[in-house]
Amino acid sequence: TGVTLAEADEVRRALGHKDGHPEVQAWFMPIALKRGYSVPDAERIWEVLAAFGSFGFCKAHAAAFALPTYQSAWLKAHHTAAFVAGVLTHDPGMYPKRLILDDARNFGIPVLGLDVNISDGVYRVERVDVGQGHMGSSWVAPDWLPAEMPDPTRYGIRLSLADVKGINDAEVAGIVAGRPYASLSDFFCRAGASRPIVERLIVAGGFDSLYRLGQASPVRRRGTVNRRDLLLQTKELDQWVRGAKSATGTLTPRGRRRSAESSGTQLIFDFPVSGDQELAGSAGGLPEMTDAERVSAELEVLGLDASRHVVDFYAPLFRALGMVRAKDLLGARSKSEVLVAGVKVATQTPPVRSGRRVVFVTLDDGTGCADATFFEDAQGAYATTVFHSWLLVIRGEVRRTGPRGISLRATGAWELPTLYEAWNSEGIDAVADLMAQTPEFSEQALHGAADSRSARPVMARPVLVHPTGFRMSPYSDLKPPGEDTKTAPRKLWHASPGSSGH
Repeated sequence: TGVTLAEADEVRRALGHKDGHPEVQAWFMPIALKRGYSVPDAERIWEVLAAFGSFGFCKAHAAAFALPTYQSAWLKAHHTAAFVAGVLTHDPGMYPKRLILDDARNFGIPVLGLDVNISDGVYRVERVDVGQGHMGSSWVAPDWLPAEMPDPTRYGIRLSLADVKGINDAEVAGIVAGRPYASLSDFFCRAGASRPIVERLIVAGGFDSLYRLGQASPVRRRGTVNRRDLLLQTKELDQWVRGAKSATGTLTPRGRRRSAESSGTQLIFDFPVSGDQELAGSAGGLPEMTDAERVSAELEVLGLDASRHVVDFYAPLFRALGMVRAKDLLGARSKSEVLVAGVKVATQTPPVRSGRRVVFVTLDDGTGCADATFFEDAQGAYATTVFHSWLLVIRGEVRRTGPRGISLRATGAWELPTLYEAWNSEGIDAVADLMAQTPEFSEQALHGAADSRSARPVMARPVLVHPTGFRMSPYSDLKPPGEDTKTAPRKLWHASPGSSGH
């Protein structure tokens, strides 16, 4: 037709409405004939355009998604570790990185911890030995995996420095450029990283390989160091490095020793270098971090539970309550009542034609994801818990939507740490009592922030009553979609625009 792109877009929009077809046809036919097309050709072209107006966008949209979907499926099947490493680096889509990493573990891919001498600004794939790295404990090659397919357990994924909380590109580049490092003090004076970044690297395991730190043990060998010992030295190292640089301008191994002696700093964690006498000294005697403390540090620093899944610590309670794991949900009978638990992956509150609010929640328990739906009749008592807690127990009725389609119609939600504490201190009867009570809004305000990575209590929202007597849900969206720019975004779950689960 020879029209501009802007005019063509207006016509395309008009084609999307059935009432606009006659108007567009009356505009199109004279222009087509004027440009030399015959009447039969113009009519055939119009038939194509009219059909496009009805379903063309859907077809084009489906085709645009189908190609990368098939490509991604092939890459995940044949080069699983490389594919997941790429997804973790570029972070597309709505799913949080910790869920993608857990999916890799379930495929048998070892997760290799942070290492200041190996980790880069992106996720890397490395060949691994048997037993190296953290991998799903229950992974078994599925029957449908052809024998000629690559073994995913031969390659591990190395965590990236870029995910360390607060680190910038210059610090990542400085760490990579200064490698290899012989000790914590060597790293402190040459890497160019700030003290808070060094402390976060320590608690997240970035120096474990350098100091040969293993898993937590009830018996500690005399003279060995741990993460707490290393962390204890950061303040002294910071003061010493500042003084040494101002005095000498350089920090060679011998210079570091002389500066330490003059300032009274004992570098008990320096490795000896050629020509130097090994330092006398011993570890500080601090207890090693427990597994739970390690995972908590990983979540705080990286936003990932890398060494093990966070819900693993609640396994005894799962067994006591008869929880159904995500991988076993397909075996549950339709309309049966079950309990599921896990880390909140996403909350979504899409617009509904009826105007009623529906909340969709996805939980990850280490074996897969479970989906639950909260309709308005179940939201009043549990919405605060759902939106503002990240470790949840959900009760619901099984709903089947196909051979492999399954979800829960939720009837209750509780904070997993709260139930675990009650079970640990008072037994299973105390847990049953808690779950039998329907919480009021005031109780939600007190318990809404329990162990949710926030020190602030989550206050229940006021119920707005209109002059007509209509009571508005306290969880209605009264603000524009999006997050407050003053609030740091959460990294552990996704919340759809307009959702209260920021």
